[in-house]
Amino acid sequence: MTIRLPGADGALRTYEPRTEPLAVPPGTPLASRTVFSAAHVVADPFADVSPDSPAAVDWDLTLAFRRHLWSHGLGVAEAMDTAQRGMGLDWAGAAELIRRSAAEAKAVSGLIACGAGTDQLTGPATLAEVRAAYEEQLALVEASGAQAILMASRALAAAASGPEDYLEVYGHLLRQAAEPVILHWLGPMFDPALEGYWGSSDLDAATDTFLEVIAAHPDKVDGIKVSLLDARREIDIRRRLPKGVRCYTGDDFHYPELIAGDEQGFSHALLGIFDPLGPLAAEAVRVLDTGDARGFRALLDPTVGLSRHLFQAPTRFYKTGVVFLAWLAGHQPHFTMVGGLQSARSLPHFATAYELADGLGLFPDPKLAEERMRTLLSVYGVNR
Repeated sequence: MTIRLPGADGALRTYEPRTEPLAVPPGTPLASRTVFSAAHVVADPFADVSPDSPAAVDWDLTLAFRRHLWSHGLGVAEAMDTAQRGMGLDWAGAAELIRRSAAEAKAVSGLIACGAGTDQLTGPATLAEVRAAYEEQLALVEASGAQAILMASRALAAAASGPEDYLEVYGHLLRQAAEPVILHWLGPMFDPALEGYWGSSDLDAATDTFLEVIAAHPDKVDGIKVSLLDARREIDIRRRLPKGVRCYTGDDFHYPELIAGDEQGFSHALLGIFDPLGPLAAEAVRVLDTGDARGFRALLDPTVGLSRHLFQAPTRFYKTGVVFLAWLAGHQPHFTMVGGLQSARSLPHFATAYELADGLGLFPDPKLAEERMRTLLSVYGVNR
């Protein structure tokens, strides 16, 4: 059987779907790297809501997907941008997600870290209000029993007048954190409102401020998560970190080489692409656990084409591709997203994502994925 898929030029091409998946059974926890998958949320498709309404989440399926990731030995990075934080999921929804996921993690002994930000602020804010918002969210994450990830803040980016404001706000938060946190630097390609974060649009100057925050509080920083899609900069930052502070790559373009590392070190991982790649990514790291870097790269390098496709500009809409693949893979029975974000990518984009993922063997049931792809094509008017 073949399927006709539309290309970027509007022409239909013929594709022969794979018939056998790349079967990866659940496995043991990973040893040589700490690996978090930033996980998506599953919307409730029967909720009568508009794009401006609070998110309607299917909690059972959302938590089931997290159990899927934990079963493969991965950690879950919760309530991050992959979960549509600030793009359909508001703070009230994120708080409920954190509470539920942290409780689920405790029940199954799963590794979890949760995002603490300032997204309860909906308008212009002072630095004092930004600090208070961070404190509220940090307290909730810590009370849930999860590790905290201090997320980059749109409100702080708008309120700060220079690097000194970042040093003051982050210093204040780190001094009162109960346990070491992960600091998160999300570039403007993921969120345009974060342009000039750390007090400068000059990335060298911003990097210096970022590292100054860490150097002042190394005992309160477990690690840093860098999402700039710039492998050289990440390696430079990694080499300049205080001893004991980890680098978690957030680079969805260069993750195999960054995780594999070099003679001077390596990156751990906190990646949105490990939502659809979860089982395969975990298997690759287990190969790396044996010291087989070449085998690790052989498994993971072929996935980069799919990741670069999903994260192509405008990068912030990568979540649409992530949920699309979760639907095709059978993790949820529908392709609906909070905020209606399923409309954020084109049919040719979906077609290429399907072809690349199918070629990698990512779908546990290739026939189901093909049937669902045909259904989507039919909705768009492609003759089945």
